[in-house]
Amino acid sequence: MSGVTRTVEEALRASADVDGWMTDGQGRLLYAAATRCRPGGRIVEIGSFRGRSTIVLASAAGPGVEVVAIDPHAGNDRGPQELEGYADAARTDRAVFEANLAAAGVIERVRHVAAFSDSDAAHGAVEGPIDVLYVDGSHRYAPARVDLRAWGGRVADGGTLLIHDSFSSIGVTLAIGRQLVLGRRFRYVGRARSLAEYRADLAAGSLRARAANALRQLAQLPWFVKNVALKVALTLGLARLAKLLGRPAPEWPY
Repeated sequence: MSGVTRTVEEALRASADVDGWMTDGQGRLLYAAATRCRPGGRIVEIGSFRGRSTIVLASAAGPGVEVVAIDPHAGNDRGPQELEGYADAARTDRAVFEANLAAAGVIERVRHVAAFSDSDAAHGAVEGPIDVLYVDGSHRYAPARVDLRAWGGRVADGGTLLIHDSFSSIGVTLAIGRQLVLGRRFRYVGRARSLAEYRADLAAGSLRARAANALRQLAQLPWFVKNVALKVALTLGLARLAKLLGRPAPEWPY
């Protein structure tokens, strides 16, 4: 794929008006990971919505790097508290996704796979190892765990795994606990709010390295509890109460 790599500020400006749940700090983390992708390498995004993160990844990718966006735009797991029943909205999402990529000048850099990430069609559409994998698909435990196991297993040694809604969504956090906390391959690097970064370079044979890696992830649990408590409060009407009191409503944590 051809194209001109933008600076991080240019990439953030190009995606600023696109709907989605990505902070500037998270965009910078995605950008940095994409710029590390080797020439001729591959970036795979699971869950694109309207293209906010896709634009950043495609803007950062060097010449010859393949950028694959996997999203069925089927109305399931569309956004916070939008788990299913949004088929009509999802059709609009796909059209807006394509328009946003075109407006940002990156549509020729992105190959869109309109399939569920756990399907043979999605896996069959991506050949070879993955250098950068960004997971922001289903936030329910079972499909999130499948994404981490099946797609994570395709990340090249030394490659990068990025997971949105880590230590924020219950399902995603449980999947991380099952697949990564005691894992032998992915080293926890850090996070920008709920966007966690892992690197496939953990010294698997070292019990000390694995124990330290587990502790770094478990140290995020207090922040997870705080996020869950805030989500419960917002669901129960905290935003309305704040409005009545003349105070700004807390935003949904992401």
